[in-house]
Formats: sequence, structure tokens, C-alpha cells
Amino acid sequence: MTNKRVLMIAYHYPPVRASSGIQRTLKFSAYLRDHAWEPMVLTISPRAYEKVSDDQMGEIPTGMVVERAFGLDTARQLSFKGRYLRWMSLPDRWVSWWPMGVIKGLSLIRRYRPKAIFATFPIATSPLIGLTLQRLTGLPLITDFRDSMTEPGYPADPLTWKIWTRLERALVKHSTRVVFTTPGARQMYAERYPEIPAERWTVIENGFDEENFRDAEAGLNTNRLGPAGQMVLVHSGILYPKERDPRPFFTALQRLKSEGQVSAAQLKVILRATGSDDAYRDMLAKFGIDDIVTVEPMVAYKTALQEMMRADGLLLMQGGDCNHQIPAKLYEYARAGRPIVALTDFAGNTAELLGKLGSPLIANIADADSIRTVLLDCLASWRSGQLHGVRREVAETCSRRSRSDELARLLEQIT
Repeated sequence: MTNKRVLMIAYHYPPVRASSGIQRTLKFSAYLRDHAWEPMVLTISPRAYEKVSDDQMGEIPTGMVVERAFGLDTARQLSFKGRYLRWMSLPDRWVSWWPMGVIKGLSLIRRYRPKAIFATFPIATSPLIGLTLQRLTGLPLITDFRDSMTEPGYPADPLTWKIWTRLERALVKHSTRVVFTTPGARQMYAERYPEIPAERWTVIENGFDEENFRDAEAGLNTNRLGPAGQMVLVHSGILYPKERDPRPFFTALQRLKSEGQVSAAQLKVILRATGSDDAYRDMLAKFGIDDIVTVEPMVAYKTALQEMMRADGLLLMQGGDCNHQIPAKLYEYARAGRPIVALTDFAGNTAELLGKLGSPLIANIADADSIRTVLLDCLASWRSGQLHGVRREVAETCSRRSRSDELARLLEQIT
């Protein structure tokens, strides 16, 4: 049995039913074994999850240690008539996970003697547990920030911002490596903490999982989603009202409809699992485009991948406030091989990656005229058969296996 073990701390792990962010830790835990590293996962009790599903439980590697420590969602499970004490939600609503997370983590460390700790966001209690274990044991800590933890004005609540800033500073100070998913986030932190050695910052991007796609392809209905003459665009996953504000997109569709350029018979847009379904349904009705755009519920991950592969195009949105971030779904879009219609800021990391992938359909997410023009170009190219997705050989550079190679090399460096 290998003596190269790593303790991985993550809130998002099966059976949680969540966005594509769950795939990062799940695939790291599976593919690190290819490099003689044996992960152990410390996560929260499934009781804390708002939604659960068994559809990815089979992807947890056989025989791998998974410890589920007690923890609850303060807002849902520890409140009285929706009210609770403020300290019960700092640094987040799952802080009740911290005590047993530390106790279970210490037990795992004493029993299995891992060489390093890996703790990942976006739930702040996860790296808080990692930091506590690092301070108690002296083990090297890799903090997987993914995106920036704090920014000016985020979190909006002053007390939360103060707590998160303090935690962020401690993590940066005591981590052996700090990992981001984009160059922009790494540069932001290098400038924010100039006293930290440059080698502490590193980038491991998100990616797609080839095995998940092969499984989805095995049972794939090869028919298109829409009827003849109707182009179908799919936005799969969370659509943040601010960071991915769809109102300019809705405005562009409203104009195209009023001009007679598009109709429900010619174009259908599916917003899948937005996280704000009711709000968007009301908004679409007000814009008068609810015959063209539909809001659909979350489905199993495999089903979501199949929908991507059957769509005529895949819709991506990322606002200018998030120029140092790249939506995780972009990598899955690339592997799906369908054309990507991206609404983003031309100056951001998202647009930069789209350029590297050879995906040219990009509009300014804040400009309805820009979006209108790109949608017309997209429809014309689709009708003439000239609309193409990312080439497979280009997409393969973004696989989860290759990202796990990078993490394995990082673990070798620090141990």
C-alpha cells in the first residue's frame, strides 16, 4: 500500500447534487491514484445538503477512505422561524461542520499519516478546517481557492467581509501552496500580498472528465433537441443574477422578436438549473420572450452532458466583474463539441480561453446590440451548416486527468 497519502477536505462531494464545481474534488480524488497518491476525503454529513442524488456515488474510487463529519446548514436546520444567531453563520452557514471536521481530521491523520492536506472552496468552513489541522499537525497545506475569496465589496456584509478577510490572510500565510483556477486570480493575489513568495501561488484550471462523457455518449440519443428549422441553445448551470446578468441577452431577444428576425419556431433557448428559476420566469414573461426562452429544472449530471451534446449551441455567460474567473462549464462545453455562444467581457480570462480554444462567437454581455449581432451571425451560420464546436484535439488539453497530473506534481514538490 502506498505511503503517499493526502487528506482532501471538501464540502462538495457525492451525494450532493450541485453544479459542475463538485467535479473538481471528485476527479482529483479518483485520478491522483494514477500517480501513486492515495487520497482520503473529509466531507460533511449528507444531512447538510439541500439536494442529494446517488447518480455520482459510483464514481468514488473503490476502497477510498471517505469520512463524513457532522455538520448542518444553519439557515435550514438550526434556525427558528428563519432566524438564528449571527455567529452561527460565520464564516458561513456550515460552520457547525468545523468542530467534528477537525476531530475527524485529526483521527484520520493519526491513523493514516498523510503527507499533506488539500482544502478547497467555495465553502469557507472547508479551508478553515484545513487551516486548523495544519496548525495542529504542521502538515503542508494546499489551499484550493479556485477563485478569489474576497474582493472590494464582496462579501457585501461588512462583518462577513471582515471574517473572510482575516481567514484569507491566515490561509495565505500558513499554506505551502495556494491554488487558483485562472491566471487572473493568481495575479490578483500576488498583487494583494506582495510579501508572499511568488512560488506559493499556482494555477490548476478546471476541466472536463472524459469518462463521464464516454458514459453519456454510450446511451446518447443522437437526434437533435429541436424540430427541423429550430435552433436550440442551452445554458447549463447556475445563472447568477449579477455576475451573469442575462437582462441584456433578454433585451436582444426581445428586439429580434419584435423585428421579426426570430420566433419560437426558429429559436429555442433552454436555461437549465439556473438557481433563480422563479425570478427568471417572471422576467421572461415581462420581456415577452417566454415562448422562446424556457427555464428548466436540474437533472442528473449524465443527462445534463447528453443535453449539451444534443444542442445546436451552448450558451455561456460571464460578466465583467468576474474577468479573473472562468466558468467550470466552459471546459465541458469544449468537450461536448457543440458551438459555444459566449456573452462575456472581451478583456477577461474567459474570452482569453475561448480564443485559445478557437471559439469565435463572443459578444459583450452588457451590450444588447453586440449580443443581437452575434445571435444573428450564429443563426445564419447554423442555417448554412457553418457552425462548429471546439476541435476534439484542442479540447483534450483541458481534461481532468491532465489537471490531476498537475496536482500530483505539486504534491511531490511540497513533500
